[in-house]
Amino acid sequence: MNHTRILGIGAYRASRVVPNSEIVERIDSSDEWVQQRSGIRERRWATEDETVRSMGLAASRQALERAGVDARQIDCVIVATVSHFMQTPAVATLIAHDLGADQPAAFDISAACAGFSHGIALASDLVRGGSARHVLVVGVERLSEITDPDDRGSAFIFADGAGAAVVGPSETPGIGPVVWGSDGEQYDLIRQREDWREVIVAEQPRMPHLTMQGAAVFRWASFTMAKVGLQALDRFGIGPDDLDCFVPHQANMRITDAMARAMKLPETVRVARDIATQGNTSAASIPLALDRMYLDGEARSGDRALLIAFGAGLAYAAQVVVLP
Repeated sequence: MNHTRILGIGAYRASRVVPNSEIVERIDSSDEWVQQRSGIRERRWATEDETVRSMGLAASRQALERAGVDARQIDCVIVATVSHFMQTPAVATLIAHDLGADQPAAFDISAACAGFSHGIALASDLVRGGSARHVLVVGVERLSEITDPDDRGSAFIFADGAGAAVVGPSETPGIGPVVWGSDGEQYDLIRQREDWREVIVAEQPRMPHLTMQGAAVFRWASFTMAKVGLQALDRFGIGPDDLDCFVPHQANMRITDAMARAMKLPETVRVARDIATQGNTSAASIPLALDRMYLDGEARSGDRALLIAFGAGLAYAAQVVVLP
């Protein structure tokens, strides 16, 4: 196939709503400070029963239903996650089995917050290359489990949830060329604090925690990612004035605003701001934000949307898609 498109989007939000008031005392802060710094009022955390596998499965089922595609038509399942703690097998194989898929290719990718956009790029190229006809892309995280509640710079940021998309063939361009890359020299800006080997030998073992140098990430993402976004628009053959929706990784409301200003997006472009009530769900944040835009009437079928994501390893990816 010459072209591909997203056929359907699915989402699952973890059930526990956690307001800032539950977070701020341990980090000697306030609700006002958290909102000013990040735009977050509350976030979703998973219960014990809401696993990476179960949340990914729920989002996948909704995406398949909305796409009108049967699970047996899926040729490949790609799961983007950094919070599936079993090294092998890939959770993608388990989700594929739970769905009743007909033994598709299935694998996990680790590109942190950029994982979903990486997955969409891979899926599009698989379909265009003839290796698959329908690909299921899942972004799912359970970051509350690896959040340090005493870390003033990150305790209020991370959250749990899942999003999924079905990618298939199209007669017209529906997924633009990806602009992606990484800056491993700055890997220390966002990282898992402890190595698993350190956890095993510790006198009091605990889950490894995420840590982030917020100010440095803000400076890098706000301006570097704006350039990447403009490149993605150019590769799709449109400019900022032709865009309908801007759906960035929900990392920080201030970063979203800074990117929009740097790209000189017109006021007519509708901007995803799901972080206010969902928090930062890493690989799940873009499909969750897109689902919210549909629910709020801000996204419509046929809209052209810029997806842009960035995260640990300073991995990033952006592409323009036509919404299903």
